[in-house]
Amino acid sequence: MADWVILVDSPKDFPNADTPHKVITTRDYLARSGLFQGTRPKIVNLARSFAYQSRGYYCSLLAEARGHRIIPSTETMIDLGARQLYAQALPELDDSLAKALAAADDKTVPTRILACFGTVTDHRFDRFGRLLFDWFRCPVLEVTIETEERPQIRRLASVPVTKLTPEELKLFHEALHSHTRREWRSKRDKAAPRYSFAVLYDPNEALPPSSRTTIKHWARVAEKLGVEVEPITRRDLPRLAEFDALFIRETTSIDNHTYRFARRAVQEGMPVIDDPISMIRCTNKIYLHELMTANGIAVPPTVILGGMHDLTRAADELGFPMVLKVPDSSFSRGVKKVDSAAELGALAKEWFEDTDLLLAQAFMPTSFDWRVGVLGGKPLFVCQYLMAKKHWQIVKHGSNGKALEGGYNTMSLGEAPPAVIDVGLRAAQLIGNGLYGVDIKETADGLFVVEVNDNPNIEHGVEDAAEKDQVWIELTKWFIDRLG
Repeated sequence: MADWVILVDSPKDFPNADTPHKVITTRDYLARSGLFQGTRPKIVNLARSFAYQSRGYYCSLLAEARGHRIIPSTETMIDLGARQLYAQALPELDDSLAKALAAADDKTVPTRILACFGTVTDHRFDRFGRLLFDWFRCPVLEVTIETEERPQIRRLASVPVTKLTPEELKLFHEALHSHTRREWRSKRDKAAPRYSFAVLYDPNEALPPSSRTTIKHWARVAEKLGVEVEPITRRDLPRLAEFDALFIRETTSIDNHTYRFARRAVQEGMPVIDDPISMIRCTNKIYLHELMTANGIAVPPTVILGGMHDLTRAADELGFPMVLKVPDSSFSRGVKKVDSAAELGALAKEWFEDTDLLLAQAFMPTSFDWRVGVLGGKPLFVCQYLMAKKHWQIVKHGSNGKALEGGYNTMSLGEAPPAVIDVGLRAAQLIGNGLYGVDIKETADGLFVVEVNDNPNIEHGVEDAAEKDQVWIELTKWFIDRLG
């Protein structure tokens, strides 16, 4: 577990003798490359300037090269350097600002909000401050607000600690203490784990990628490797910096909190499964279809539908039955088989109300789907998922909200068909270097990749039934290797 380090241009810039953290100068940090050899400190960069090629900029740049976790990152520094670079965040931030004012009894619009690690003095804007820190992991941010027509952000800028008033400096130290607070263990305690991993899960999710029982099993395996595993929920985003790595074990989506957790982990310099890029790439079936096709990997015959006018072409090219898919869907939801032009038209009309594009694919009936689990470019597990009883998918969603799943047959890596593993590896490597589940159909015409999942199931007793605890050992080692 890493300690916190404060970087300053001069010791006078951080007048707080009571801090438990190590304080060093930016000059020392730049000059002494081996200062934290063999450790991975968490660093708060309080240099007076974050301008491009300034000393503060180089500290963050070299910290990333040395494998240290530092805020702000060079990416954040660059983003805050020009309005056009941070403009993507403004609509959400402006909306949060407006909601805060609408909910408050006091409608007075401030012209300036100062946020220290997401903490603000005006409690009307507590949620806004946290959202600001979600977007820009910077110790101190100043928000300048326009009030002529409607309140909106005119400017975002980092502020040196040396420019804070005594009252603001008090807020800063309180926020710093809150941000860096964690359970401190004696370095002499031999039983203390080297690392602490967070596992994001939803206790109320009906079909989670891993159950709480499975997470507990991984914790027992990881403990033997010097790793503490702690389940967290969506409410624990402010605590994420306490951990060394993040494993997301609830269904991911780029429009909910799972993406925000992944993005925050990357900003903190933490290894994360699933990473934001993998989420973006795997979530959309149209992207996956284009990616696989462009790289010579066989996929089911597919027609991309841009409107009702494309339905005739899909019927001519694919015939019936066919499978209609919403581009962004998971766990067999948003995927339906249609048996006629009338069914196709009715379903497409309904779904086009929420999306501009749909996928139509040839129906390829099989009794099971292959799933190749891939981690870091290597096979992790191979499983056959059987179709649900009297259904054409491995999961059948009932009208009562319950889901019926088919059986499974897990094979050892040595027993699984090499061709299936090879296709799985080639497909996963196009996405990234994380954890993926590649779904493959085997027909008389060959192997076809149906999709690549960024958030594959790993359930104790199912996906690990053949390789046993080696699955969890490899997963733990993947994170440890990236922590140096």
